[in-house]
Amino acid sequence: MIVYEALKYINLTIMALFCLCYFYQIVYIIVACVKKPIAFESVKPEHRFAFMIAARNEEDVIGQLCDSIKKQNYPADLIDIYVVADNCTDSTKYVAGEHGARVFERFDSRKKGKGYALEYLFDRVLAEKGNGYYDAYFIVDADNLLAFDFVTEMDKCMSSGQKIIMCYRNSKNYADNWISSGYSLWFLRASRHLNNARFILHTSSEVSGTGFLVHRDIINRQGGWKHFSLIEDIEFTVDNVIHGEKVGYCHSAVVYDEQPTTFGQSWSQRKRWCKGYLQVLRRYGFTLIKRFLTGKGFSNFDMLMAICPAFFLTLAGFLINCAAVVIIPFVDTNYILPVLFDVAVAVVSSYLFFFAVGLVSGITEWKKINASNAKKIISFFTFPLFMFTYLPVMAGSIFSKPEWKPIKHHAVDENNRIIRQKKSGRKFRYRRKIFGDK
Repeated sequence: MIVYEALKYINLTIMALFCLCYFYQIVYIIVACVKKPIAFESVKPEHRFAFMIAARNEEDVIGQLCDSIKKQNYPADLIDIYVVADNCTDSTKYVAGEHGARVFERFDSRKKGKGYALEYLFDRVLAEKGNGYYDAYFIVDADNLLAFDFVTEMDKCMSSGQKIIMCYRNSKNYADNWISSGYSLWFLRASRHLNNARFILHTSSEVSGTGFLVHRDIINRQGGWKHFSLIEDIEFTVDNVIHGEKVGYCHSAVVYDEQPTTFGQSWSQRKRWCKGYLQVLRRYGFTLIKRFLTGKGFSNFDMLMAICPAFFLTLAGFLINCAAVVIIPFVDTNYILPVLFDVAVAVVSSYLFFFAVGLVSGITEWKKINASNAKKIISFFTFPLFMFTYLPVMAGSIFSKPEWKPIKHHAVDENNRIIRQKKSGRKFRYRRKIFGDK
């Protein structure tokens, strides 16, 4: 009886805390559904940009990214491409160079991760060009592809006064399987229903991994790149929010990102993310709370909710319910079925919640998803399963050692489908919607 009543009380408490912390995001969804994304006026293309790319053993994809940059409908003489071949053991250096990038090699077995690679690259570029040569820097991943007007649209947004800008993050391989579609739906949601709404409401958006712009003023203030946690993008966002900056959002600038397709890769990546959230919370959590309570802006609360408390509430609920199922047969057999019923209700409720999240995201972004209608619909049903796999990932992250591991990426064919094995000498043609080819 005691275990059963305690379980009901704990589950209700966790649900209430979730609603209290994240109810405001319903407003984001409503705003994103009823208001059009902000459009920017055309401007004369005169800003000078540098693409900063950290690549580790990315010979299969780095050439395609460089090609998509060179095919931008923005003056080519105002765009430079820089690649740091970070601890590479393949031909990344040569492929990037052949496709028009200036390449720097870095070998460091102690300082591993994207943050350290970016620090090295910024230090080299700033030493060579000075801190005033480029107006802004784009940070993209080696596996990305850019819409042909990506730079033009981001330039419009920057010209409106934004100094940090996140783009619309789409997927190269949504239709591969339930794992890639799960990632993709989550990032589509983040673009349309979080960052887009935040920007409309004049609060700070959030940098998410790749496809963002940083004005030189920010880099000069930081003295280069100075964020080295396992989630350097979130750390960068939080640090700038604390310094009073707001991250802008450009819905019309699109980057196509490749998502993991194996559970092993996904497990490793998401465990790193979870560990990274703990790192950022430990370093910045108290400051965010203090700034919000002292009236320094809602963005501080929003970023605090982005890194916490979902992690702890979800993990606590998962572990407590698992413990109740194990303990109840030894305590009171009369309550085995009621406990199992309550756990089942919690699981079904969570499934329906995540199904609704995926469904709303999928419907609003339907035309932008590169998959058949059938696979889009199936992905709405598998999205909750993808989210459920976060539970063991979260548990594992607490006891794991923080580390960064590279993920193998692949080139795409003329139909924007992943090529699993490299075909030497093959020349690729790209989808018109990505590159604007005629």
